[in-house]
Amino acid sequence: MVWTNHSEPLTSSLEDYLEAIFALERESKAARSKDIAERLGVQRGSVTGALQTLSQKGLIHYHPYSRITLTPEGFRVATRIVYRHKALFEFLHTFLNLPEDVAESNACRLEHHIDDEALDRLIAFVQFVRNCPRTGADWLAAFTRMCGECGQCANCEPCIASCLESYRMRQSS
Repeated sequence: MVWTNHSEPLTSSLEDYLEAIFALERESKAARSKDIAERLGVQRGSVTGALQTLSQKGLIHYHPYSRITLTPEGFRVATRIVYRHKALFEFLHTFLNLPEDVAESNACRLEHHIDDEALDRLIAFVQFVRNCPRTGADWLAAFTRMCGECGQCANCEPCIASCLESYRMRQSS
């Protein structure tokens, strides 16, 4: 859940609208109600109410029958939503080895409910795994193998030997 400067949390639905407007602005400089409805898979009539609410919160520039753009505050909030989505997708797809479509749908749901502290900790974990010599690519590859074997990891001894060899090679380089 992302908070606005007005200390009001946005609903998941309103966050989705901001995310759609952000993407449409990137693609064509502005969003139209029709494009938002199409992107979100909702009726055009339901878009109007959401746009009015976002406008009242100072997050978008909106007038009926005109193009919609983000305000500076709307851009800040939308950027945070997109960042959360990308970080969660990356973790689910790359680290948990979930298929893209499964990672995408889960990231969409999680982005609305994870708080900043948990997200920051998740990102720190990802950076640790990528950079620590005790983890890194070998560690991720081993996890991927384990996932592919449905949790049957019977190769711990050869895996540890391989990791030690890789570590020694990095140290001698």
